[in-house]
Amino acid sequence: MKVTVFGTGAIGSHVAGRMARGGMAEVSVIARGPQLAGIRAGGITVDAPDGRFNVKVNAEQDPAKLGPQDAVIITVKAPALSAVADSIAPLLGPDTPVVFVINGIPWWWGDGLEVLDPTGSVREKIGLRRTIGGVVWSACTVTSPGTVKVASATSKVLFGELDGSLSPRVKAIAEVLDAGGMGGVASPDIRTEIWTKLLNNLVNGPICLLSRRHMKGTFDEPVIMEAGMTVMREAMEIARALGHPIQGDAEKQILRSVVLAHKPSILQDLEQGRGLEFDALFTVPLQLAKQAGVRAPMLELMVALARKGAYADGA
Repeated sequence: MKVTVFGTGAIGSHVAGRMARGGMAEVSVIARGPQLAGIRAGGITVDAPDGRFNVKVNAEQDPAKLGPQDAVIITVKAPALSAVADSIAPLLGPDTPVVFVINGIPWWWGDGLEVLDPTGSVREKIGLRRTIGGVVWSACTVTSPGTVKVASATSKVLFGELDGSLSPRVKAIAEVLDAGGMGGVASPDIRTEIWTKLLNNLVNGPICLLSRRHMKGTFDEPVIMEAGMTVMREAMEIARALGHPIQGDAEKQILRSVVLAHKPSILQDLEQGRGLEFDALFTVPLQLAKQAGVRAPMLELMVALARKGAYADGA
């Protein structure tokens, strides 16, 4: 199986490293700049709680140098999707699936969310037929070109067809990742999984943008923790109203994450001067809340303040 991971930030590097480690696929990456140079020179190094390892992968900037793949996994941030769509064609055979492992509400969610695919290029050049949804649980950071540090004790990616079927292609991709020691799960309800992960993003993203600190150093203040729990409850109500109720103990899930001395990816992006996933993570969830008739005053306040703070810095 030939798999290309398009994008080698922290998540892309971790996923590609795990797939290569599993040995079930020929793994390539599309990278650029220092990451491309670092991976070409020394491969991908993953420093995780279950051990440190190094793997060699094919690394290119131009997709045309790799040719058609059996699967493509996109791990870039939402603002970069249009550029990916414009360059992905050489990787696509007639039946190549494309997995979108991205944060927030994805471009394929439904009608009326044009802000997530403003040029229409993702829908036109990749399309729904190829698309597989993805949700990643992994707190990680690129510490140097080609090296990613993983903070979470366990990591996983959930893969799901948009219609909820457990297709052979979803199972095959999940198996390739699982073989490398990062959980690969075929999900029959990827939309609910997206909201389950989004819960964390909505709680820690805006608040850490305001504090400019990692989660542990932010939520150690009880009043901030209570604000986060209020956001959590509002987000759960939005998900329920949309028909995707979050199962399990969401509060315990949040409490496990906020003790990590890890900066949410959107804060990492702000500090590195990269474009922010503001629409996918915050704007569209609030838009969906209004469509569903759900009030979320604390979430609205935190998002508004975070937007003021982030874009005052030129983000």
